[in-house]
Amino acid sequence: MSYYQPGILATPVPPQARHLFFVLESTAALPAALDRLLPLVNERAVIGLGESLVRAMGAQVEGLRTFPAMSGVGVDNPSTQHALWCWLHGEDRGELLHRSRAVEAALAPALRLVQMTEGFRHLNGHDLSGYEDGTENPHDEAAIAAALVPAGREGLVGGSFAAIQQWQHDLDGFAAMPGQEQDHIIGRRKSDNEELDDAPASAHVKRTAQESFAPEAFVVRRSMPWVEGNRAGLMFLAFGFSLDAFEVQLRRMSGLEDGIVDGLYRMSRPITGGYYWCPPLQDGRLDLRALRPA
Repeated sequence: MSYYQPGILATPVPPQARHLFFVLESTAALPAALDRLLPLVNERAVIGLGESLVRAMGAQVEGLRTFPAMSGVGVDNPSTQHALWCWLHGEDRGELLHRSRAVEAALAPALRLVQMTEGFRHLNGHDLSGYEDGTENPHDEAAIAAALVPAGREGLVGGSFAAIQQWQHDLDGFAAMPGQEQDHIIGRRKSDNEELDDAPASAHVKRTAQESFAPEAFVVRRSMPWVEGNRAGLMFLAFGFSLDAFEVQLRRMSGLEDGIVDGLYRMSRPITGGYYWCPPLQDGRLDLRALRPA
């Protein structure tokens, strides 16, 4: 039996998904709400707790913090931190609707749903720009090492930290660019997904090369496209044994490391940002022992 939430590492990216974001309404009602949530967590659901919820329980999780608003030259990464995040995935949108309603009912009145974003798998795991997403993802044992907390106090081992940003694409502007310019923004050829040796230093692939950091900054990405009316983009999701790897990548993307801004910001902008702790499992259920008052 897994000691971690299996949805974190399950592959491939699911056909359909829902991201649910909740704010805290009643601290007194919170313990009972979390108890009602436990049976709803399975291989098709991942639960993440924000720092404010952990503090409301009188506890502290080492390494958990609020998403930092981060700005560079012409770049803004907003913080829209929430108390709890739930990622539901499956194959049927109607079934996901009913499951999300069950989660919402279980968490009331302690937590209130304030944002719901549907995601889906495009082609074989491609971004809506047409480029393959997650090419450099670690796999198997390397994924476990990158995504899961390997040691610590009771209730932390097997946990993970999630970083989430909803990116909104300028698909019209991107489509108007010549193919080579598009490839130089990403750092790969769209036609065959090969990395470009002559890509500029601002290419997204070069900005986020996980092995180029010291220490190396590997994360497990489970991003999915989203569409709402005429707005569309990528719900970026990365899991790590800490939040540090994601954060150093974002700082470099924003030009805060060397002044070079990631070309990705030319065709997309983040509109949300949140950090969450995903508790491990114990006997197949969420292990919330780390929420005992410090």
